[in-house]
Amino acid sequence: MPTDSPPALPAATPEVVEIERALTRITYLSTRARRHERLMALAGVPLDRAAVALLRQVADSEPLRPGELAQRLGVEASHVTRTVQQLQRSGYVTRVPDPDDRRAQRIELTDAGRAAVDRVRDAGARGMQLALGGWPPEELRQLATLFHRMVDDFLSCAVEDEPGQEAGETAPPAPAV
Repeated sequence: MPTDSPPALPAATPEVVEIERALTRITYLSTRARRHERLMALAGVPLDRAAVALLRQVADSEPLRPGELAQRLGVEASHVTRTVQQLQRSGYVTRVPDPDDRRAQRIELTDAGRAAVDRVRDAGARGMQLALGGWPPEELRQLATLFHRMVDDFLSCAVEDEPGQEAGETAPPAPAV
């Protein structure tokens, strides 16, 4: 019985090792529960991390079916269903008919949902401005350019790894929290 083993990965250079270490640190710092609570307090948005990730995903795309949201967020459909119900009760999202299939529904932001996402993003950007305020504008532009390039490269690498997607198809963006 043949087994498909993953392709061998090349050895990481010292520079890539340092980048991986820095990303691990920044991911840890940016996803801590206390940071999320502070950010939500500053934004005036009483939502958990999963709800914020879903709101951001809907804000960055056209209205999506719950299954598409689950795929883009990398979670089980049941998680999306519960989170959408929570956001719907809070008035942040609504369900609209899918124009391609009237039996299906898509999730869309309400005005309150759009305002909440804007407040969360503004609070996050202000915190980042505080942390990076001493950086010269040119270095900030370089960092932004390199981050976008890195994300694009990660996505193009992920496309090749995902079954059912052809090379060159755009993978869904990763959730930003």
